[in-house]
Formats: sequence, C-alpha cells, structure tokens
Amino acid sequence: MILLEPNSYVLEDTLLTRFTSEKPEVVDITLVDFDNVIYHVQTSAEQRTLLNLSVEMKYFNEVCAYGAESILQREYGAYLVPVTNSQYQITLQFNLEQLPEDKAGLAKHVSMLKRNVLASPFIRAFEYWESQQEGAGPLMATHYRENEAIYVQAQQDRVTVIFSTLFQEEVDRVLGKVFLQEFVDARRQAAIQNAPQVFYSSREAPLEIRHLPELRQDESVGYVSFVLFPRHFADAEVREQTISQIQLFRDYLHYHIKCAKAYMHSRMRTRVKEFLKVINRAKPDRTTAASEKRTATGRYFRPQFRQSSATSPQQVEGEW
Repeated sequence: MILLEPNSYVLEDTLLTRFTSEKPEVVDITLVDFDNVIYHVQTSAEQRTLLNLSVEMKYFNEVCAYGAESILQREYGAYLVPVTNSQYQITLQFNLEQLPEDKAGLAKHVSMLKRNVLASPFIRAFEYWESQQEGAGPLMATHYRENEAIYVQAQQDRVTVIFSTLFQEEVDRVLGKVFLQEFVDARRQAAIQNAPQVFYSSREAPLEIRHLPELRQDESVGYVSFVLFPRHFADAEVREQTISQIQLFRDYLHYHIKCAKAYMHSRMRTRVKEFLKVINRAKPDRTTAASEKRTATGRYFRPQFRQSSATSPQQVEGEW
C-alpha cells in the first residue's frame, strides 16, 4: 500500500529546476495533476527572468464561494497576478532574479496550490463547528470531476464528508466495493479505533444529500461518507493533516484498484504460460523421415494391425 503525497511532485521538480537554473531559458511546459487540474509553466523570449504559472481548475468558481480566494491571497499573495488567458483561473508570476533563499521550500509550497484551494470547504466547515452555532451548517458541494463531487457539512458535534465515486467498468465496481467495505470493517480493529467512521452505500445516496436533484441513481455510482469528530480537526496540525489525507481518498481508491487489476493480470498471464507448457508436453512426437522404415524394395513399411476378433472365420479363410 502507498500513501499519495498532497502536493504535485512533477510541478515541484519543474519549478525547482527553473529556480536553480543559472541561465534563464525559454520554457513552455504543460503538466497535468489529479482531478483534471492543468499547470502551464511558461517564460517569454523577451522576459526570460519572469516565470508564469497558470492553473486551470474547472471547480474553481465553486470553491471561491467557500473562501478559496482568501486562501490564495494568504498563501501566494506576493506572486498573484491578473489572469490573461480565459482558459486558466489562477496565475502566479515569479521573478527568477528575486527569489528567496529557500528555493526548494518555495517550489514545495507552490506545488501544494491545488491542495490549498480544495481545502476551502473543509476550513469553512471547521470554522462553523468552532462557532458553536445551532443546527447543521450549509452543505458545500465541490464538483471536482465530471459526475463526481465532494460534499462537506458541519454539525454541532461532527463534520460529515461525502464522496460520490463513479466506476466506469464492472470490474472496477466489484473491486471498489471490496476496498470500500474493508474501510468499514477495518475500524473494528482496536489499533484504529480513533479513525473516522466510514459508511459505504451503492446507488442510494446518504440522507444528507438525498434531496439534491443532480444525483445519479444507478449501479455505477458509490457513496462513501466520512464522519470527522473534533479529535480529527480541533488541533491545528492535525486539522491540516486531515485535510491533506481526505482530499486524496478518491485518487487513493482508484490507484489501488488499478494496482489490484495489474497484479491479477500478471498472475493470469503466469498461469496461462504454465498451462501452455503442460499442453506442449502432452503433444505426441511426429514421425520423421529418419525414423520411418523401408522394405527391401524401397517401399515404406507400415505395421498392419490384426483384424478384430469379430471377423468370422469364413471371411478370414476366404481372404487367404
């Protein structure tokens, strides 16, 4: 099993290479992250010392309603510039001649941009819990993928996070159900009693979101609910770790589904090879020209089998 990192490693490596380069170069690189997020790293020939990072997030307008813009200003305010291309929603600009001494730390921090933007509904829900208001908070939906969404809602004693997951293939649906059921059953172990409660349902949506009209009602959709208690977000450090890990649940699930399929395919190929070896050993040896015998006249000698006992003596005598 592997735990995915919350930052984009390929973006971090690309930025660090540009930051530490002794000679500024003209670059035009497009990178892709989870959830169809696109990064465009570009410098112009006229101003090679200005590195622009443009980000495309199709769900950016949704998370802006939950405070994503304030998070961007707090984390990357010194590098934010107006967007010039309508395809992108965020643009950061770096002057390669005026970078801080910790260039590796800056590249690492910028590679967390997607995580920080998507954290806005979680932060809003945790703040609602801290305010101790009566009743449930607003239901915040983020459609981060096509036909898939994350729903976050705060209540007085907990925060509920619901993932709607779409399985494209029948095999993925079966394996996903096995993995998700294991999430539910694993919490019974004494070693992980402090883990969030997990509930899984296929086709039928949880009560918190059942009233939404855009939900799909078929076998290809599964719903996973995480119930976060104050021990998962009351402390600031634990809160940041919880946000980072729960965001990657969908990627984590589908990553291990693909790994399971790859392992089963390799085992099946190995078994087929073993069966082919058995079949090849069972084939009779073909008679070659060197092993055939000839008579003195040069004719091929083929052994004649004795006639069946059912042949009548009269027929045998008549043939003689």
